[in-house]
Formats: sequence, C-alpha cells, structure tokens
Amino acid sequence: MGVLILFYILSFIYFLFTVWKRFDEKRDKECYILDYHCYKPTDDRKLDTEFCGELIKRTKNLGLMEYKFLLKAIVSAGLGEQTYAPQIIFAGREDSPTLVDSITEMEEFFYDSVGKLLERTGLSPSQIDVLVVNVSMFSAVPSLAARIINHYKMREDVKVFNLTGMGCSASLISVDIVQHVFKSQRNAHALVVTSESLSPNWYSGNERSMILSNCLFRTGGCAILLTNKRSLKNRAMFRLKCLVRTHHGAKDDSYGCCRQIEDDEGHLGIHLAKNLPKCATRAFVDNLREIAPKILPIRELLRFMAVWIHWKITKISSSNVSSAKGGGGGGLKAEKPPVMNFKTGVDHFCIHTGGKAVIDGIGVNLNLSEYDLEPARMTLHRFGNTSASSLWYVLGYMEAKRRLKKGDTVFMISFGAGFKCNSCLWEVVRDLDADGNVWNDDVDHYPPEKLTNPFMDKYGWIQDEDPSTFKMPESLSKNNYC
Repeated sequence: MGVLILFYILSFIYFLFTVWKRFDEKRDKECYILDYHCYKPTDDRKLDTEFCGELIKRTKNLGLMEYKFLLKAIVSAGLGEQTYAPQIIFAGREDSPTLVDSITEMEEFFYDSVGKLLERTGLSPSQIDVLVVNVSMFSAVPSLAARIINHYKMREDVKVFNLTGMGCSASLISVDIVQHVFKSQRNAHALVVTSESLSPNWYSGNERSMILSNCLFRTGGCAILLTNKRSLKNRAMFRLKCLVRTHHGAKDDSYGCCRQIEDDEGHLGIHLAKNLPKCATRAFVDNLREIAPKILPIRELLRFMAVWIHWKITKISSSNVSSAKGGGGGGLKAEKPPVMNFKTGVDHFCIHTGGKAVIDGIGVNLNLSEYDLEPARMTLHRFGNTSASSLWYVLGYMEAKRRLKKGDTVFMISFGAGFKCNSCLWEVVRDLDADGNVWNDDVDHYPPEKLTNPFMDKYGWIQDEDPSTFKMPESLSKNNYC
C-alpha cells in the first residue's frame, strides 16, 4: 500500500514538473523588441519640388505626355518635399550607377543605424546571436550581412540570414525568421536590418507602368533589436503576439503584377501591372481571414458570423425576387458585405506606406478613421515609401505622438512582390517615451494643415501644353519657361 501511495505521489510530482517545464519553455520562446532605430539621412539629400522637376527633365526618354502623366502621379502620390534620395541622384549619375554607389548607400545606413541602436541598448556586437538582413534590390559578394559582421566583428557562430527579392513585406518575414529561431534557442539576441537599395534601380525609360516607382520610393532603413531573454522583458518595447504570412506566388496574375523587368529598350525597372490592386486585395483578404481569429475577441467573431449569415440570406432573397421579375433589376437591393470590426482587438494600425491608394484602400476595407490612418499618411508625406522599412517609420510616428501605452496592441500590415501580404500583432510592454525617435525633430509639425505638395502650382502649366507645339524649355520651372 505504501509503495502504491509513493507511486501516485511521484506520478503527480512528475506531472507538475512536466507542466511547469512546458510553461517555462513557452516563456523562453517569446519574441520581444528591445529597441529599433530608423535611418534619417542628412538634409542635403532632401528632394524638394524644384530639384525633382530638374531630375525628371534630365531623363532624356520622356516627352510631354510622360511629363503630364508624372505630374498627375506625383501630385496624387501623397509625398511631400522632405523625402530623401541616395547621393548618386544629387551627383547626376542615376543613369550610370556603379557597384561602389550601391555599397556606399547601404553602408551609410548600416553604420549609422546599427551603431546607434547598439549604443543605445548597451549591447556589444558579440552579444548578437542572430542577424537577418533584407535588401530586396541589391545582392553583393560578400553579402550585405557579411559586411555588417565584418564591420562589427561579430561572433563566428552568429546565425545569418541574407534576404533579397522579398519586396516591401520583407521586414515581417525577417521577424518571422527570428521568432522561429527563438523557439529553439534560449536567451538570444537578434538584429534585423531592413532597407532598400535605390542607387542601382532608377528607371530611365518611359514605360508608364515602370516610372511610377521613381515617384514613390525613397531612401530609408531601420535596425531592430529583438530578444527572447526573460530577464529583459521589462526593458522591452513590444511583444509579438502573432504573425501571419500569405503568399500567392502560385497564381500567375499575382506573380506577375509586380516584378523587375527590362522594357523594350533594355531599361531595367519595376513593372506595376494594372491588376496589382486586385491581387493585393485578394492577398489582403486571405491574410485577414487567417489572422482575424487570432487577434479578435470571440464576441466580434460571433457578431460577424451572424451579420454575414443575415447578409447572405438577404442577397439570395434579393436575387430570387429579381429573377421572378424577369431580371429587370426591380428586386430588393442587397446590402454591402459586412466588415469585421478590427478595432475590437486592435488599438493602433501600422500600415505600409505603399502609396496613397494603398492607405485609402486599407482604410475602406477595415472601416478605419482618419485618426487610424494618420500615422501612415504622415509617414508617406515625410519619408515616402521606404520599402520594407516603412512600417517602422509609421510605428515611430505613433511613438513620437505618445499614442502607445502599456497594454495597447499594434496591427502591422505589409505588402510585397510575389505577391505577398504579411501582418502581425504587437503588444506594447511599457509606456514609450520616444527617446532617440526619428520623428522627434518634426512631429510637432504633423499633421500639417494640408498635405498637398506644390508640384501642381509649379508645373501645372504642362497640362495646357499642345504636344504638336511643345518645346523642351531650358528649365521646367514655370517662371523660367514663361
């Protein structure tokens, strides 16, 4: 009898030990952001209106119709006059980039942002266990990740991932890689470096579907330091709650809607197809369908299910009435499809600054207010589309505006070629004070009274020109032309 009691006691202790061990292991698999630093180039790299006009003028393959198209695109893009470009643009050599130009652009960002991030967090390069670098449009030998390792003299056993060709959604892919590594390695630190190389990727042709990238993409980058070290969780800024990746590369139309190609004259550039919005919407919907049950409360999911069933019945009834009347359109008009209320599980929305149309489209689909969209709109206006790093500039705006409080949730949404839609939810671990934030010098001026840029005022006269009589002026400035 005593042996049996001892067996039961030992079994119960073993059960408690197993439960505790699994709980303890799960805690070590968390993914926290300790800090991040967004790159801010010097003021002499800003693209004001007049310089942009002269930059477009020296692209020799453009004519009046292309000027009109570009003017409309730039005015409606949502960018201001304080965005940044690489040094090669100001040197007038965008048509003839060298390998040194591309490497120099990346190293300017690497050594500024990574250095400042390590200094601010007090970590030495030797403490980095995982390094993930994503720069889609430039691949060097040795790799960009190897250049960082060499410069900072990191350990020989650092786990390295160098991503290319992943597009604007690459930073969340990098975070996903880190969280998977954290599941098998305790007390680790990871450095994610996200940027885009513009120096070798200026499009010099006249294909309208390809010159749009010149209007949107700007210089930027971000270095993010993550950890799963339990003792540092109180120092952390954010905790990753979930991340979902959606990839439609198997669909031919999605695969081809955004890709790097050469035009008929051999000019390399990014082709943005007319079906891009449709492909993006499809990926977005599929992504939301998967992540919604992970981030929304049960009550909202049940409410949406009930409303959706009602909408479906109403739609069928309306269709039957219309058929009974001969299809003349005299039946009842079905309501619009219901929309999930993501605000029931999300406090802040961090949207990729792919362009004004992208921000507007997400706002409509998620029924967001102007307050929700403000961080993305202001980031697009101030920094432009900095590709995969744009999300972190949007996050920085929220932080600088003192919006992020302990316990709040932040929903990140990004899109990229492939076609991909990636999203994740972060929980704010502590109230954030915005020390060292890239927005600190500008945030008091945002939002401005109006976001319209002066391109139309300065170059609007192009719209009235006759193609048969138009002659290229020495300067595109209206004052000089008149």
